Amino acid sequence: MILKNAKLFNDRFEVIRADVETAGEKIARIGPELTGAEHSIDLSGCLILPGLVDIHIHGCAGADTFDGTRDSIARMAAHLVQKGVTSFCPTTMTGSYEQIAAALFAVRDCMEHPPQGAAVLGAHMEGPYLSEGKKGAQRGDALRSPDFAEFLRLYHGCGGAIRLVDVAPECENAREFITRASEFCTVSAAHSEADYDTAMQSFRWGITHATHLFNAMTGLHHRQPGMVGAVFDAPDVRAELICDGLHVHPAVLRTAFRLLGEERSVVVSDSMRAAGLPDGESELGGQTVFLKNGAARLADGTLAGSTTNLLDEIRNLVRFGVPLRQAVRSATINPAAAIGRDGEIGSIREGKRADFTVLDEELRLRLVMTRGAIAYEAPPSGAVSAGGAVTPQTQ
Repeated sequence: MILKNAKLFNDRFEVIRADVETAGEKIARIGPELTGAEHSIDLSGCLILPGLVDIHIHGCAGADTFDGTRDSIARMAAHLVQKGVTSFCPTTMTGSYEQIAAALFAVRDCMEHPPQGAAVLGAHMEGPYLSEGKKGAQRGDALRSPDFAEFLRLYHGCGGAIRLVDVAPECENAREFITRASEFCTVSAAHSEADYDTAMQSFRWGITHATHLFNAMTGLHHRQPGMVGAVFDAPDVRAELICDGLHVHPAVLRTAFRLLGEERSVVVSDSMRAAGLPDGESELGGQTVFLKNGAARLADGTLAGSTTNLLDEIRNLVRFGVPLRQAVRSATINPAAAIGRDGEIGSIREGKRADFTVLDEELRLRLVMTRGAIAYEAPPSGAVSAGGAVTPQTQ
């Protein structure tokens, strides 16, 4: 199949005019005016992005990773592909060993037997090795000190499905945990009361990632730079940002994206099961969540994840003044690189997986392809620009 007459981001994230040919699940050729395929799709007036990659998402569409079932993760996959997301890491919460193990087993099942929709890349294990003082919407009664032996049992129990594990680096046993766990997956600083010096030390131990920067961590002050200041000061640490305009002010997002640069910024949704649903009561990690005007909060007002998605966040960032190029990189190749999958996904390059998110000139979703097959096509009514409907052609 050939995608024709569109602009696309090449593997240097420059916008060029080129066609893309797929062969099976992979990208076969990229070039002008390609011919020779049995089928083609006219995407005049469109922009082809690499498929979006969300490495921090608890739930959506009424489902949650912590349900511990294949069906819930499959429901997430089906919903996400309709939002332009082609790959994701279902994310756990703080809970008992048994709860976390069940969730990780369900993730592994969906990796080995993929459901329809977005591909499951592996699990993001957020909790239980977090700080009480910065627990956010995590359950305080289930928090515990970093325990590498427990982590290793969970890791092997799910067949190595954990791609990212979070830890507060000031906790007891954190040094041993970070040093050893970093040999198995990416280790991220999260829900932390660490000061600047402790954070910088933890980066030397092996932390290379920061979970939802600014949220549930020590902030940036001109005399106490905190975890946020340490992340800005560490050139080898990537940082997640929730770009819904609620978790981080637009002006701070603009500043953060400038300071992190094009390769260290990672857009995540951190969405919970109420994403995609109307306002009302919901649940996150065993706690009641109240959704009002798109904001999810616990009874005490604490933000409890989000109800956004990566495509909406890209649109937000452009509206906030972040360059489209960096916004796209931050939702594609950067998250893929954060979990070591950038050799397979995250950019449009020959030999990589044929995952595409196609937008019109106003950044409205037009078409989604996963593994070389059309996974979602936006309804023509009110969703497609003057470029016209997606039209399969035969050559």
